Amino acid sequence: MKKAITTAPAIQLSGISKSFGPVHANKDIDLTIEAGTIHGIIGENGAGKSTLMSILYGFYQADKGIIQVGGNVATIPDSQAAIAHGIGMVHQHFMLVDTFTVLENIILGAEGGGILNSAVRKARAELLRLEEEYGLKVDPDAIVGELPVGLQQRVEILKALYRGADILILDEPTGVLTPAEADHLFRILRQLREQGKTVLLITHKLREIMAVTDACSVMRRGEMVATRTTAETSPEELAELMVGRRVLLQVDKEDAQPGEVRLSVDGLTVRDSRGVAMVKDVSLNVRAGEIVGIAGVAGNGQSELLQAIAGMVPMESGTVSMDSAVLDANPAELRKMGLAHVPEDRHHEGLVLPFEENENAALGYHGDEKFVSGPFLQIDAMRADAEEKIERYDIRPPNPRLKTANFSGGNQQKIVLAREMERDPGVLLIGQPTRGVDVGAIEFIHRRIIEMRDAGKAVLLVSVELDEIRALADRIIVMFDGRVVGERQPDASEAELGLLMAGIEDEEAA
Repeated sequence: MKKAITTAPAIQLSGISKSFGPVHANKDIDLTIEAGTIHGIIGENGAGKSTLMSILYGFYQADKGIIQVGGNVATIPDSQAAIAHGIGMVHQHFMLVDTFTVLENIILGAEGGGILNSAVRKARAELLRLEEEYGLKVDPDAIVGELPVGLQQRVEILKALYRGADILILDEPTGVLTPAEADHLFRILRQLREQGKTVLLITHKLREIMAVTDACSVMRRGEMVATRTTAETSPEELAELMVGRRVLLQVDKEDAQPGEVRLSVDGLTVRDSRGVAMVKDVSLNVRAGEIVGIAGVAGNGQSELLQAIAGMVPMESGTVSMDSAVLDANPAELRKMGLAHVPEDRHHEGLVLPFEENENAALGYHGDEKFVSGPFLQIDAMRADAEEKIERYDIRPPNPRLKTANFSGGNQQKIVLAREMERDPGVLLIGQPTRGVDVGAIEFIHRRIIEMRDAGKAVLLVSVELDEIRALADRIIVMFDGRVVGERQPDASEAELGLLMAGIEDEEAA
């Protein structure tokens, strides 16, 4: 590992505090980040880690406390000041213009003068140098919206380096990446460290902390509770520090006792808005009391399969049946029939972010008689129902009047899960149940999914986390290029499942 030029810490925070009304997001935080290292910041959703990094990047102003960069006291009123101090940030949700090219996104806001052609030529040369130096290859003329998310993230990193960042903050960087893309990102981060850069990795995934960091700090409920050298700690210790109790990192479940077929899909084909077939003649069934997991690299038809079953996108051909009755209804009717759906994209398909928590907790079921009286919604009933879900699912902060956009990603996920699971559905469709969710919440969500199975529900689960599929599913179906390429038991090896996910046919993978 390359030695940092300065012996002073890259970042030193002293007594940082930040409140939003009655909520203390950060409480007297002290933190030291050594130069030329990869330092992890971990904690549950709502622990305050993103708020702390937003203060460092100038999005928020601390109520009190001191920031030092490279040994010097720094005032950071906005992101431009942060950039001037050599701090760059790659956000969980990318800050890119989809219709612009890679090069246009890189120079946006940093054109460097009134003569654009000259700025573009200089930027292209600098971008090519950065790509070569850090192994961040990407086509400068590609349209960003047409790139896979792994390459979009690479553009965000290049954008920060182009602006001269020596300290790079990555907020939940693998939330939208496949395992292979995440591993490639880790190689990039190690390369940045070798070139003398300092990396702050905000995550809740213990695998990432153990795989790539030199040290890590743990936050819990707004406070910094511990800092550990990664080589001297363990996932079990970090999980306990994050949650404040021992956490079961493995899924504990009895063998399934499957009953009658509850959900049946026969010869389903789905095309997207461009007319491209995304689901190709797929057939499967899910029985009462079992979890069927669908494994595959993102973009191989799993999302469209769930959406078609849930009535969100039209089917070109094939049938979907529930309890032997062919489904041909809109999502509202499907809910009445006992089919619940936790969509993969909670922001665009599961929630209305400007709505209050209690409004989202009833969304889709707001026509139920307990929520209406004549033509009017019973707001008090909605809020009382939301309070019960908040307590049962440990949603933080426990405020049904708070705008949903102000909850962390993991707590937003809990809002969706509570809404769908508490309806006692016969069939439950779940897409990416723990995307962006911390270790304590993952344990809770996995337990609730197993409880649904044990109560006789039929569960169809889609996840890009292969470990999650293997831990939860009673049967695993693998999709590639819109087709089912094989079915396995959960004890199948990761290598065998990986071959199927790469499109190797069933017999060859076996």
